[in-house]
Amino acid sequence: MYRGSYTLTGQEFSMFTLKLEAQLRYQGIPYQWQFKSQANSAEIEARAGTRFIPTLTTPDGWCISDTIALGPFLHDRFHEAPVIPQGPAQRGACFILEDFFNHWFPRHALHSRWCYPDNVLVTGQRFGMNVLLGKSIEDAIDDSEQAQIANYGQYMLDSFGAAACEVQGAGPDKKEHIQSDFSIIMGLLSEHFKRHKFLLGECACLADFALVGPIKAHFLLDPEPRSWLGDHLVVLEDYVERVWNGAKAGSDWLSSDEIPETVIPLFEHALKTYQRFASSSLEAASRGDTFFELDLGDGPFTARSMKRLEKARLHVQDELQRCGAENSVLKASGIMNFYLKPPML
Repeated sequence: MYRGSYTLTGQEFSMFTLKLEAQLRYQGIPYQWQFKSQANSAEIEARAGTRFIPTLTTPDGWCISDTIALGPFLHDRFHEAPVIPQGPAQRGACFILEDFFNHWFPRHALHSRWCYPDNVLVTGQRFGMNVLLGKSIEDAIDDSEQAQIANYGQYMLDSFGAAACEVQGAGPDKKEHIQSDFSIIMGLLSEHFKRHKFLLGECACLADFALVGPIKAHFLLDPEPRSWLGDHLVVLEDYVERVWNGAKAGSDWLSSDEIPETVIPLFEHALKTYQRFASSSLEAASRGDTFFELDLGDGPFTARSMKRLEKARLHVQDELQRCGAENSVLKASGIMNFYLKPPML
């Protein structure tokens, strides 16, 4: 392994950028920030081969953009602070929960950011700080810089935000459905973190970083979703701080490959929501349909089919089969059935 500092390139309000930063901080990996801005976008995209963020440039000269691949990569390189459990049940749960948070929370994050005018105004100026000015949202700016970013929220809504919500079936008309689902998940997480420091015990895993990403970049940062948190706010702030402060010597996951009982309701919710959404999306993609309709109990909505969900599903399948999770206590929950299906595309 090459010694030296890593470079994290992204934006401060990107859930996947902060997912990666959470892992870097927790594992004590030396890194420096680089904002992706108008001034450097072309160069970064040419190097990374993608327009997506984040990217991580390693001391040995690699530039990697997929956080799903980066998680195990950094786990292996910085094994002094492991973030993937070894037991089949906990290892399987780690990858299943990571997938759930990665692909279900974008609905809540995008909806809460772009479907409320006051939130668009605040978020747009923060985008402008990173993208137009190349500055942190914590930096001071002068009047001329304020003028540059004043209307950036409307530009972002028109060029990205509204369409991104449509892809997820999470437009303004789904306000009650999104807020209700958000409240359920936050309640389950709050109950869990009253009893456990992290998702699987006293030690964080990859799924914790996938959870911290949207919490820190969206739900605690944006005024609209922050107002939805209510009594859960302090619990989540404390949880994020624990991840941000890094691994503690002697910490570990629960003994005997145990799954916390407070995680089971999260599995049940994922089965009823995300896994139905992903299955419908992939079935539509296999038929060549661009859109699909789904009703999760709060009325029908239309979303765009996403082939990339199959890549993520097969990644989890590979991890489940590799560690023998099929023969663990996870089997009884039914949470693995979606992942163990034959190829869907």
